[in-house]
Amino acid sequence: MSRSPDGNEKGAAGTSPAPDSFEAEVLALLPSLRRYSRSLTRSDADGEDLLQDCVEKALTRRGQWRGLNLRGWVLTIMTNLYRNGRRQEVGRSFVDIDDNSHLAAAEADSDPLQRSRLETALNSLSEDYRAVLMLVVVEGCSYQDVADMLDIPIGTVMSRLSRARQKMTSLLDADNVVTLRRPR
Repeated sequence: MSRSPDGNEKGAAGTSPAPDSFEAEVLALLPSLRRYSRSLTRSDADGEDLLQDCVEKALTRRGQWRGLNLRGWVLTIMTNLYRNGRRQEVGRSFVDIDDNSHLAAAEADSDPLQRSRLETALNSLSEDYRAVLMLVVVEGCSYQDVADMLDIPIGTVMSRLSRARQKMTSLLDADNVVTLRRPR
């Protein structure tokens, strides 16, 4: 292996990056980044596009990373890319998930409606609530990290998270109502 001008090891063409390299650390973040990108965009295809743009930007701007909290730095890049894209795509509309019947079916859940209910509830949240909920609950980020990533006060993070949880609970509880009386 040889060293590049920035001091990182370079492997042979076609091999994986060194385990302690910047690229390897970014690759390790892909599952988390993919979940977050899909939750922001509400679409697998758009989520993959956002993920690709984010990874590309992180790799090309690696010199700007200060060596602390790579995950937070990359999630901030993704959040900013998403916000900038939303500003540019004001006239764009979303396609209903039912219009994608030609796509391969996902693995069956024990409750076939559970995924649909969860997706509907998540998509009904505002972007701000959904971003905070995904970062704290799914990605396990601290309140302070989320506040830094989204450039909002920590109290706002806690408030949005509380409201997002309340809304999710009420939406999911409303879907689980089963009448026990026979119709007359």
